[in-house]
Amino acid sequence: MHNTRFLRYIDTVARTGSIRKAAEQLNVVSSAVNRRILDIEAEIGTPLFERRARGVRLTAAGELFVAYARKQLAELEHTLSEIEDLSNLRRGLVSVAAIEGMAADLLPGAIQAFQQTHPNIRFRVLICGRDEVLGHLKEFRADIGLVFNPPPDPEIRALMEIEQKLCAFVSPDHPLAGRDAVRLSECVEYPLAIPDTSLGGRGLLDEFLARRSLRLQPALESNSFEMMRNFAIKTGGVCFQIQNGMPPSRMPGGMHALNLSDRGLRHGRLVLCTEHGRALPVATARFVEHLKGVLEDAR
Repeated sequence: MHNTRFLRYIDTVARTGSIRKAAEQLNVVSSAVNRRILDIEAEIGTPLFERRARGVRLTAAGELFVAYARKQLAELEHTLSEIEDLSNLRRGLVSVAAIEGMAADLLPGAIQAFQQTHPNIRFRVLICGRDEVLGHLKEFRADIGLVFNPPPDPEIRALMEIEQKLCAFVSPDHPLAGRDAVRLSECVEYPLAIPDTSLGGRGLLDEFLARRSLRLQPALESNSFEMMRNFAIKTGGVCFQIQNGMPPSRMPGGMHALNLSDRGLRHGRLVLCTEHGRALPVATARFVEHLKGVLEDAR
């Protein structure tokens, strides 16, 4: 598998932007990495990287070659996983990229339940914003993603979608805490913490407000649900999150989830997805089926 190792050299240099840093990650000497890159460049007849004083940058040809390399590496991982499954080893790595709202309860619970019957399956989870989740899938840094309201993208394939409401969250002693539902106009009387534009929930708010005379004047705008929740607790304010971001009983301070009853406030989509042409490794495919059941129960 020497050729695979050389493809990994190219991929790591592209990710780090430095031959030296790539060599450190790969635990080889810099000269070996540079030599292999030069060999490949000589073989294909064009440079893959622009050498600069402070690192390297992919050329146009390099961008194409790295995309090829990552697909080859992903397919190898899939094949090795199938071989392990056939040999009864039942081992594997599932790589997931997900929005922060899934990190508090839904995703840890799904992994814990899956590992009860598949104890040798390991997980690598990347928590990030919506666009970063999609980027990780396209660059094969993650097998599957969980994202809220992703934009249309021909490179991304949806494996499952469930409808999600945007809810208002308040602390237990908040004046609105005893309500089942509130209108946005009732929330504006309190300090507001709203998602920034990198989060899918913000799009639902902006779309609704564009058709109304109501204007929000947030005291805090953030890409972190934890930041928004803690701000709402400390200020007696209101924050917004999708309904399955965290069950109220497990939220810091026992926060209460309130449905937003405004007519015309569209529901969003929580999407389980992968790169369009990706053949999922055996362990990942099994976890996908498990996760579909978890998401179905969470409707």
